[in-house]
Amino acid sequence: GKRLTDMPSVPQELVSKLLHLHFKDKKTKGVFLYLSSPGITAEAAIRSVRQAQAEGLAHVDVEQLEKVLPQLLLDF
Repeated sequence: GKRLTDMPSVPQELVSKLLHLHFKDKKTKGVFLYLSSPGITAEAAIRSVRQAQAEGLAHVDVEQLEKVLPQLLLDF
């Protein structure tokens, strides 16, 4: 599949909306704030949301982030 570096950038407003709509746990939001690069943050948010959807979940939790983070770090 395409990686973020192969695609146009994701608007910061969209990333913020994803964080507020899908990430209810403060700890999860904190992890994304730590990954301060907009590109990495956007990609992590998108992958985590997709992981949650694949698991049939309505919200993203730390578990989905933990599942996608290793591959994300390898891709960057």
